[in-house]
Amino acid sequence: MKLEQVRTIAKSHGIHPSKLTRAELIKSIQSSEGNPVCFSNATNGECDQTSCLWREDCFAEAQVAH
Repeated sequence: MKLEQVRTIAKSHGIHPSKLTRAELIKSIQSSEGNPVCFSNATNGECDQTSCLWREDCFAEAQVAH
């Protein structure tokens, strides 16, 4: 998902996106929704959050981070 889309979602949750990275924004959104704050923590392509909006981006980010 593009950064502008993430920022729009963040704003809808009352999160001010100006100084946060994309990953920080997504984690803030996850927290505000009451979901596990786990973005970019998927290892070996495994994650039990199958209906997560961020799933595809999470796997891509996790590969870069690890």
